[in-house]
Amino acid sequence: MSVHATPFPRRSLLSLALALAVLPAQAGEVTVEQLAQRLQALEQRLGVAAATDADSAGLADLDQRLRVIERKLELQAEESAAKAASTPTVTLDGKGLAVKSPGNSGFELKLHGLVQGDGRFYLDDEQKPQNDGFLLRYAEPTIEGSFGPLLGFKLQAQLAGDSATVNDAYLDLRFDPRATVRVGKFKQPFGLEQLQSSSVLEAIERGLPSELVPARDIGVQLHGALAGGTLNYAVGVFNGGVDGRDAASRNPDNELEATGRVFWEPFKNSANAWSGFGVGLAASVADTFGSGDSFLPRYRTPGQVQFFGYRAETAADGLHRRWSPQAYYYNGPFGVQAEYVASEQEVRVTSGANAGRVAHLENTAWQLLGSWVLTGEDASYKGVARPNHPFTAGAAGWGAFELVTRYGELDIDDDAFPLFANPATAGSGIEAWSLGLNWYLTQNLKLAATYTQSTFEGGAAAGADREDEKTVFTRAQISF
Repeated sequence: MSVHATPFPRRSLLSLALALAVLPAQAGEVTVEQLAQRLQALEQRLGVAAATDADSAGLADLDQRLRVIERKLELQAEESAAKAASTPTVTLDGKGLAVKSPGNSGFELKLHGLVQGDGRFYLDDEQKPQNDGFLLRYAEPTIEGSFGPLLGFKLQAQLAGDSATVNDAYLDLRFDPRATVRVGKFKQPFGLEQLQSSSVLEAIERGLPSELVPARDIGVQLHGALAGGTLNYAVGVFNGGVDGRDAASRNPDNELEATGRVFWEPFKNSANAWSGFGVGLAASVADTFGSGDSFLPRYRTPGQVQFFGYRAETAADGLHRRWSPQAYYYNGPFGVQAEYVASEQEVRVTSGANAGRVAHLENTAWQLLGSWVLTGEDASYKGVARPNHPFTAGAAGWGAFELVTRYGELDIDDDAFPLFANPATAGSGIEAWSLGLNWYLTQNLKLAATYTQSTFEGGAAAGADREDEKTVFTRAQISF
């Protein structure tokens, strides 16, 4: 009797199709006896007890045995699904280690890391020589994740330097993509370049405008994205800090600082040449009272050397206000950033013959930065994501190369001299230009070199200008 001559139930036909898929049929007509033999082999593979009586290999018996196999397969599928539903997902790739809870609970833990080793070399520094050498610039392990869809967190330590510190430690209450509340220590929402991670900076060190903006502080912030993600906003209240530095771990003068920023990318969702354009405005305001490094800033050169500071008898004495228009444009391998910052501060002389004298000072800075990825990868505010052809020893891949250039200025208010700052040691202005090359060997390995030259106004004895600063900075970076 042939299989083709007798009708089978629908379920048995499906099961027989599975059996025939597992055990390919011989050429020609298939008999019931041959199907029974193949069915027995399938039962052995699935661990199902097979019939041993050869006379039982009738159609009814085959149908019953196929039903048992079908149920066995259903149970195995249910068991696999249950196991998958109770097993966390672990992912390890170029972005770090991620552990995600099973199902849709939203529990997730991510581990990232950043290590930067720098070489700093100062050229022709005869008047104020600086020490050449190497340093561990950043060593940042980061843990971030979420406890369900509502609560997110980030904890980042800084292990470089002489002591360990905490960079970021905050919680996010994600009520909606349009409204998230952040509480803890994090970067104030202000500077365009300051808000970039150090791992994705086009230049090795941040530019002159970042000397005037607030950095990390402790506070509470509301932020979100509106209009389809094209308009981002952030407003917050913080302890308050000096220009260009992380704030103190506590509020030193019992005054708070309010900061806000909006950034608009009108063509973000459009596939055209302007999709990488964005423009924004940031502002902060506070009252600040006190003297010393926790109240008044010290401005650095691109070579990370202080070129301006206030006299010891100068104190902050009231309004501290900043504002900054900013913009960027990225199109394919090309990118441009533009940033202007003004920082106003009321100051007072606390001692000496001029005690009680006050002034309202305004220091300003701006810069223009351009980048070009020579190998054609896309440039972006978040950096070059990965080279199209990662470097491989003995093979054709060489990674990605990026050319970077930057020009910027920082001007000190003329009214700061000579009463509030000493013109023989504090410069009244600086102009700096840089040229650099970044080599992205892989997604996780980056080598960089930058030459910078700075000229000064004032800052030396007898009204002379401070000596030009010429530096070559190099960096090796591993990030994941």
